Amino acid sequence: MTLPELGPLWLTLQLGLVVTLALLALALPLAWWLAHTRTRAKPLVEAVTALPLVLPPTVLGFYLLITFSPRAPFGGAYLALTGETLTFSFTGLVLASMVYSLPFAVQPLQAAFETLGRAPMEAAACLRARPLDRFFTVALPLSARGVLTATVLTFAHTLGEFGVVLMVGGNIPGRTKVISIAIYEHVETIRLAEAHALSALMLVASFAMLLAVYSLNRRFPQGWGA
Repeated sequence: MTLPELGPLWLTLQLGLVVTLALLALALPLAWWLAHTRTRAKPLVEAVTALPLVLPPTVLGFYLLITFSPRAPFGGAYLALTGETLTFSFTGLVLASMVYSLPFAVQPLQAAFETLGRAPMEAAACLRARPLDRFFTVALPLSARGVLTATVLTFAHTLGEFGVVLMVGGNIPGRTKVISIAIYEHVETIRLAEAHALSALMLVASFAMLLAVYSLNRRFPQGWGA
């Protein structure tokens, strides 16, 4: 791999880390609510959350590009507050990636919380544990498989994004040129050796992350706190 490729690689790792941390903070309460709510709005929220799974990335990227535009209310408000545009920026990539990777964070967590059931939380409540204490010391350790799966899937999915990041961020070196865009650029310019090197790196990294998830889940089948 040549030195110029370190830029897209580093930017991709930054994007994956920021998106994963931000999505976990958002997905944990959302998944908990979905796992326990009885409201009739639950199917609607689940459908909206899962929409990126079935919507073509270019379609999602197009509507995000419109939403982030300085002429749109959201994009205009961000421009007024920060003096910068969301389109063709790293912040725009982060927000777009959060939308696109949302189901990969929410669904494993929701499944883990539903499997957990109410009994452990009720037992902790009988011991006078407060709600937040019950969540962080009981629910999260017992749902460790879901947390781990959500973390790895979100990170890996963010690393491999192409359509959404191309639509929202374009191909600006040092700002929005992530590794998937770099691979596409190499193929377009018939630089197949460079494309192969980056693609092989992504293949090995993705396989290693999935192997780690399955190995840890097998080692701790009942969660870290069991």
